[in-house]
Amino acid sequence: MAGYAVANDRLRVLEELEREIAAALQSAGLVILELSKEKPGERPLERQSAQFSAALLKVEAELAAQIRYLTQVATGQPHEGSTYGARKSCQMALNRLDYARLKLGDVARACEQLLET
Repeated sequence: MAGYAVANDRLRVLEELEREIAAALQSAGLVILELSKEKPGERPLERQSAQFSAALLKVEAELAAQIRYLTQVATGQPHEGSTYGARKSCQMALNRLDYARLKLGDVARACEQLLET
């Protein structure tokens, strides 16, 4: 269950990152709108530029963190929240169990045939 919590946390972080990107785009749009005026206001321009820069720095830092995490996952290094190894082992065990059942069925049929003769 801990794996799901980590995955949910990662998704929440990505959703927050998406909101931050939208805020950065909105700030950039407001800067462009202010610049398109005949006499742009210096204060709104500075405020929106500062908000854009702050949002951009936050997005850049979080994207770098996400890339580091994905690099760890892709290279097979241990990382929190991964259940791939356990799921793969479980699936392989189930495959071996199915194969053993199949072979035991073959042996049972062979024994029945020997007993009938």
